[in-house]
Amino acid sequence: MVDARNAPVRQMDITRPAAARIYDAFLGGGHNFGVERDFVERVERVLPGIGASYRENRAFLRRAVEFLLASGVRQFLDLGSGIPTIGHLHEVARRRTRDFRVLYVDNEPLTVAHSRPLLADEPRAEILLADCRDPESVLRSPEARRMLDLREPVGVLMTSVLHFVPDADDPAGLVEAYRDAVVPGSHLVVSHVTGTSEPEAVQVLADCYAQTSDPLHPRETSWIDKLFGDFEVLPPGTTHLADWRPDPEHPVGAAGRYRVLHGGVARKST
Repeated sequence: MVDARNAPVRQMDITRPAAARIYDAFLGGGHNFGVERDFVERVERVLPGIGASYRENRAFLRRAVEFLLASGVRQFLDLGSGIPTIGHLHEVARRRTRDFRVLYVDNEPLTVAHSRPLLADEPRAEILLADCRDPESVLRSPEARRMLDLREPVGVLMTSVLHFVPDADDPAGLVEAYRDAVVPGSHLVVSHVTGTSEPEAVQVLADCYAQTSDPLHPRETSWIDKLFGDFEVLPPGTTHLADWRPDPEHPVGAAGRYRVLHGGVARKST
């Protein structure tokens, strides 16, 4: 595991849009403020239909969690989780089984404050106020000890979080630290904004996020693919999210206007 980074927890700030609440606003949730709703309107004006990409990410999370549950995984670590609403991980899991545990992790205080009441009646899920850039603090926290048994397989989810981690914080090394911390049979789920296919649209999106509390760092698909390290990338491989094990009622390739999200699921074999 890499050395603890001791990343500071963010200060609460409702004057600038925050990524977690922007995501909630794009999904039609109610845990956001006027600054996020204004941001969504501005982005939709310059990138009409971009909201479909946010919904694609949530649909990918659902399909990935269902796949992990079918593979026998029963405990999940969701890093940079945002607000656990609108079909988030624990809601997906409890439709399939009563035997699951989820630890959400987010470093934005208001996000965590909004999340705790949502989880109050769900003893199998908890949220930790911490920065995922400090793996040691996350994995050694009292919350992790309560919710996770690291001697058993864990589903580690890093969906739409790594593109908010700047290069200076070594996002690839961060992922490696979490890969090293889990046992064989564990899975890694990643989704990440990429400009490989749509560089102009992604540059516009990054310019918009530059005005928020969470600047965006798009990366090439080849870079994203390397995040899985020596884990076995499972079929259909890394791909545009809408093409990853699509629902039967949706044809392969059915997606929004912009193909800006890339990811996949991989399993630790040894």
